[in-house]
This record gives sequence, C-alpha cells and structure tokens, in this order.
Amino acid sequence: MSGKSRPNAVAGAVAALLRSRGQVEVQAIGPAAVNQAVKALAIARGYLAGDGLDLTAQPAFVKLDMDEEERTAVHFFVHALRVPAP
Repeated sequence: MSGKSRPNAVAGAVAALLRSRGQVEVQAIGPAAVNQAVKALAIARGYLAGDGLDLTAQPAFVKLDMDEEERTAVHFFVHALRVPAP
C-alpha cells in the first residue's frame, strides 16, 4: 500500500482475495499508507457483509531493508470470518 492508493480499489481486491483464499496480507510504510490501509479494510468489511463474511486484522510491525536502509512497516494479517445467520 502507498499513501496514494485508492482505498475503494484496495478494498475490492482485499474482499475478492478473502472470498477466494480466506486470507490476505497488506503492508504499509508511513503514516499516509497506514491510513489508506485502515480505510481499505473498513470498506472491505462493507463489501463482504452481503456474503455473510467479516474480517479480522492482526497488525504487526516489521523491519524491512530498503535501499540499504532499515524501514519499519505495518503488516496486517487479514482473515475472513463466516458470520452466523441471524
């Protein structure tokens, strides 16, 4: 994810992967990218609701080596949950 990613587009991709694979990982570096990632996950919940699914996200900090520089990213482990019918 980047700070310029479109949350609706990312949410659609996240929802599609959760429907087909049951899990997805999203990684973001920097405050703007983390903001867009959180927005995308919130939007994806709405996309999944009609399918009887929800999601859970486990965030974790990860260290990355980029261009000989260490960066910290937020890594979201996202899993689909089946919502019981009312």
